[in-house]
This record gives sequence, structure tokens and C-alpha cells, in this order.
Amino acid sequence: MSVLATASILAGRVLPASEDIPFDDKGYTTEHWLFAPTWETIIGSTASIIIFAAIYKLAGPVIKQSFADRTAGIQAELDKSATAKAEAEAEAVRIREAKGDIDAERSRLYADADMQAEALLTDGRAKIETEMVELEQRADADIAAAADRSADELRAEIARYSSNAVESIVSSTLDNSAQQELIESFITRVGASS
Repeated sequence: MSVLATASILAGRVLPASEDIPFDDKGYTTEHWLFAPTWETIIGSTASIIIFAAIYKLAGPVIKQSFADRTAGIQAELDKSATAKAEAEAEAVRIREAKGDIDAERSRLYADADMQAEALLTDGRAKIETEMVELEQRADADIAAAADRSADELRAEIARYSSNAVESIVSSTLDNSAQQELIESFITRVGASS
């Protein structure tokens, strides 16, 4: 026999028969307008107590554990958020300090760049002055060389013109006998010196 069949038989013996329950034309009604019949109350209460005890005994630890796990999870989330908040505040402090360091570093870099620019200007001016002196010396040397060349060219031109002038004067003023006499005297002088 099954458990359901046994429960039905016991209920039939314990519960009052249908003829004991007052009947009206709208359906079955209870003996009291507010309360259930006594046997139903006893059986229902006993069944409820058994079910609640079973739930307490079997499901209670599981429910307690789930609540404990949920509490631990929430606490872990709270701890994690507190840690994240502390890290964010520390990062904000680091950023604020770094911002101050950035301003100091910017000032240092500007000062360093100004010093390097001043050094470059000083070096550039010194190089330009040195180059100017060298260029002036080269220009003076070029001017002197050009003057010497001009003087030499002028002497050569004067010598050429003089030679042409002497030759034309000599040939126009001297006749053949004078030329012969000059040549002979030149030969005599050259022969006497050797």
C-alpha cells in the first residue's frame, strides 16, 4: 500500500464523515463561521509543525549558509570598494603631487633651455667674430695681392709702352750710320767685359 493511500485511510478515520458536517444548499459549511473543525485544526497544525521542523532541520543550515555567504559577499564588496576608494584617494594625492612636480619640472626645463640658448648665443657670437676677423684678414691679403698684381701689371704695361716708344723713337731719330756705331760700341763693351 502506498503512503498516499494510507494517509487517505487515516484521514477518513480521523476526520468526521460527511454526514456529520452540516450541509446547506450552497455547499458544505463548517460548524463555526470563523474556525475550522477541531480535527482539521489538529491535523493541519501537526502537519505544519512537522513541515516547519523538517524545513528547519534540513533547509535551515542551507538557508543559514546562503545568508552567511551573501553577507560575506556583501562584506567583500564593501571591503573591495573601500580599498578602491583608498587607492583612488592615494592616486589623487599622487596626481596632485605630480602636478606640483610638473610645474617645478617645467620651470627647471625653461631655465635649462634659457641657459642653453644663452650659451649658444655666446658661442655663436664668438664664432662670428672669429670668422669676421679671418674674413677681414683674407680680404686685406686679397687686396694687397690685387694691389701687387696691379702694380706688376702696370710696370709690365709701362715697360712695354716704353719699349715700343724707345724703339719708335730710336728708329725715327737715328739713321743707319748712328745705329751701326751704337751696335759696334755695344759689341766692343760686351767683348771687353768678357
